[in-house]
Amino acid sequence: MFKKILSPVDLAHVDKLAKAMTVTGDLARSNGAEICFVGVTVSTPSEMGRTPEEFNQKLEKFAAEQGAILGVPTSSHMIVSHDPATQMNQNLEDAVSEIGADLVVMATHPPGVSDYFWSGHGAHLAAHSKASVMLIRG
Repeated sequence: MFKKILSPVDLAHVDKLAKAMTVTGDLARSNGAEICFVGVTVSTPSEMGRTPEEFNQKLEKFAAEQGAILGVPTSSHMIVSHDPATQMNQNLEDAVSEIGADLVVMATHPPGVSDYFWSGHGAHLAAHSKASVMLIRG
C-alpha cells in the first residue's frame, strides 16, 4: 500500500518521538516501505550543529540507528531553511514531492488556543500534498 514514508523529526526533541517512531516502524514493516527521516536546519550555527554538514551527519546517524531499531530500510533528507518558522510548511511540502513519499507520519502536540488561528504542519501537508498524512499524539 505505502512504499515511502516521510517522517519529519526534530533532533533537538528526539525524546518526544518514541510513539511516532513505533507507529512509523510498524507501518513500514507491514507495508514493506522505506522511512525517510527529514530534518530542517539553518545555515548558521545552531544547537544541533555548527554547520549544515554537521547537522546532516547527525540526521544520517539518527536514520541509521532507527533503521536498526525498527528493522526497516531508512534514509535521511536534510532541508536548509533560512527561516524555519515561516518556511516549514512549504519545506515539508516540497520534501514530500522530492522524496516521492506516499505517506507522512509525524508527531504532533495536543491542540491549543493557537491552533484555532494557525493550522499545524500536519494539517498543511494533508491539505496541500498528494501524500496521506498521519499525526501521532504523545
